[in-house]
This record gives sequence, structure tokens and C-alpha cells, in this order.
Amino acid sequence: MGLSAAELFDELGKDYETAFAGLTAQRDELDWLLGELPERARVLDLGCGTGRPTAEVLAAAGHDVTGVDVSPRMVEIARAQVPAARFEVGDLRTLTYASGSWHAVIAFFPLLQMTRADIDATLARIADWLAPGGIFLLATVPVDVEGIEVEFMGKAAADVSSYPAEVYRERLTDLGLAVVRERIVEFRPNHITVTDPERDLFMAARKP
Repeated sequence: MGLSAAELFDELGKDYETAFAGLTAQRDELDWLLGELPERARVLDLGCGTGRPTAEVLAAAGHDVTGVDVSPRMVEIARAQVPAARFEVGDLRTLTYASGSWHAVIAFFPLLQMTRADIDATLARIADWLAPGGIFLLATVPVDVEGIEVEFMGKAAADVSSYPAEVYRERLTDLGLAVVRERIVEFRPNHITVTDPERDLFMAARKP
């Protein structure tokens, strides 16, 4: 077994932000989302990391942002870097919120370090948390794997699971959400352990 998600990202800290600073597609998705949100929207940033860019961009636009991350170190950094947002330590697999709590829920890559059963359960809870008209914005690596241990930024990562893009589309549609935006982009993080570009899926779904 590799490191748990909390252990891995506690170790990475700011290095993670540096490695993925060039992922401009993430900022493009946030720009799109800003055009869809009502004023002072309630936004949940799952796997918030260091708070940049997601919580920082949305809070600067006047939205009410709460970030959650399993890594206490990441939450500590985020609180220092983005004082306009709130940040909490929490495990995505056990979070609970009332139905309709959020105008948007963002999950940029935290689902990778779950089992498929936990991914499915988390997607169902997110769909319930969205207010009518709310948007779920997902980013992940769309591969057909379950429980594969991978090296990440020179460290032994926790086991990784995911689905192909078409399965995520099916899952969200089955939960009553309408997929309104989808694209795959290639990206090479700023660390030397990567030779081939990563293929990242960005998908947005709206609750009726």
C-alpha cells in the first residue's frame, strides 16, 4: 500500500501547487464557472489543496467559498494564502451537508485516491448537495483503473482508481444531472518524474 491521501499531500505541501501551476485548463474552467454562478454563490471546493487557484479565484469574485481537504498541511497553507475563504480538514468519503446546500461543488482531482465504490457514493452525495440549477465541476484522469499504486511526484502514492470519461458521463446522468461541458486536455506537470503528458478530463454537470 502507498501513502494515504492525507500523508501524501501533507508531504507535498506547496510543491504540489508549483508542479501544477501550469495547468491553465483549470483556470479556464473557473472562468467558465464564474459566468454561470449567481452573485454571492455558495461554493464547495473539495480537495482544495493550497487554495490556489480555485478558492482564491472564486473568493476574489465575491463568492462564499468553503474548501475541504484531507491534508491538515494543505488546509494550513490555504488558510494563510486565501484568507477570504474558509477551509476545513475533512474526508470526502464522510462529509455530510444538507440537500441543496451549494450553488456549485468543485472537485479538481480528489476522486482519484478513492475506491470506485467511494467515487460512486461521493458523486451521489454531491448531486444531492447541489441546489436547483447548481453546477458540479469535476476534473480527473479518465482511465479504466481500480486500486493501482502509482508514483506521484517522486513519492509512493495511495492506490488510484478512476473511470473512462464515458462512465463519468453515465454516472452523472444517472444521478439526474445534465452534462453541459466536457473536454480532455494534455498537461505535463512541472516535475521531472513525468515524461509523457497527462490527459485530464474536465466535466461540468448541472442539476435541473
